[in-house]
Amino acid sequence: MRITKHLIGLLLSLLFIYIMLSYSFEESKVFWYLYTFTLLVGMSIAIISNKFKDELPTWKYFIFGIGYGTILYGIVRLGYILLTNIDGSIAKSISKFLDTYGPTNIWHYLLLIFIVVVGEELFWRGYVQQQLKKWMSPAIAVIITSILFALSVIISGFIPGAVAALFAGVILGTLYEWKQSMPLIIIAHEVFVLLLFMILPLS
Repeated sequence: MRITKHLIGLLLSLLFIYIMLSYSFEESKVFWYLYTFTLLVGMSIAIISNKFKDELPTWKYFIFGIGYGTILYGIVRLGYILLTNIDGSIAKSISKFLDTYGPTNIWHYLLLIFIVVVGEELFWRGYVQQQLKKWMSPAIAVIITSILFALSVIISGFIPGAVAALFAGVILGTLYEWKQSMPLIIIAHEVFVLLLFMILPLS
């Protein structure tokens, strides 16, 4: 009975997230408001449902977070270089997506740093991945969560972003299971997006 309750809660949560994300990507003019609202709800679901792991001292999760976030950016950057060398149109696709949905002002960046990144990690790694572990091994849960995370990007039709989300999900999900620290993966994700959107953008 309890397992059924958890499963229904997980499925309803995913359904809500996908429906809201689909609507968010359709309404590009209010994308940031809808996307932020969606992740605030996802964050609330995660906080109510789970206790998050934090088994590293503060200095360690800051150092590891910066390091792994930089590595994650490097992997995405390398993938971008390889894909654009194979097919030049991919660069245009990425630029078009970022022009439409990327952060363009200080409020977007504040939402990205303080709500979007935190919400994504709490919901996908902190809630979905942990719920899936009730029915499968941690390794399989990481992979399935990463696929579900990538599907949340595929809704927009942005395939290169979905591929990046898949790899990022595997890395961050594995890191969470390995180091048992939610602050670590949040900082890693923060470093990644700061490098991606502010310091060393892809294009």
